Amino acid sequence: MQTPRFWDALTPRAQEALRRAGAPVLIRPGAFLTREHTRAAQVFVLRSGAVKVWVDRDGETAILDVLGPGDLVGELEAVDGGVRHANAEALTRVEALVLPAARFRGVLEAEPGSVWAVAAVLAERLRDANELRVAHFPDDPERRLAGRLLRLAARFGSPVKRERPDGVTEEGVLVQIPVTQQDLGRWAGMGRRKVAQILAAEPVRGCVTVARSAIAVRSADALHRLAGDDPP
Repeated sequence: MQTPRFWDALTPRAQEALRRAGAPVLIRPGAFLTREHTRAAQVFVLRSGAVKVWVDRDGETAILDVLGPGDLVGELEAVDGGVRHANAEALTRVEALVLPAARFRGVLEAEPGSVWAVAAVLAERLRDANELRVAHFPDDPERRLAGRLLRLAARFGSPVKRERPDGVTEEGVLVQIPVTQQDLGRWAGMGRRKVAQILAAEPVRGCVTVARSAIAVRSADALHRLAGDDPP
């Protein structure tokens, strides 16, 4: 089940309170919203674009998530006052509302029920992290990769139709953000070569194409089966 985005889980009154409390900001591709190990106390509510959340461990990059419209950046530090746990880097041009953590908390306290929108964000991210852990024991790279691709399709996908040479129309999803095979591997806990092997093998061969600036999913059902889910 897809959890509603933070913004969509708010009441119209809470949304308006955040608009008044925050300032609109435009962020260019490659710029950082947050940097790991710093104490900047700002919260971002994403309105458009894609943001890659990642950490550096001894020179190796591990991707934690790819966030999009309606998502939050910086909510953990707003809750506990700790240092930034990860880098948040704009993959595309990003539009967001930015506000100090204290002001963000003030809006949540003033608007009944809005704190549950943050709780839903934290619960969904914990559930996703647990799903990745389960797919590591026993090691199941196919399941992990399928889960990442389905997550991207749900967050950023646009429906497309393609007519095959035999006249049959296929319905698929196009994800137009620059996530490479190497990025997918860093997100799913494997190397780029393993990602390429999985995409070239049954049952997803021909169902997913990962290009430099877009991912085409021609059969979400194949990914659901690989992830161990029942297709919707």
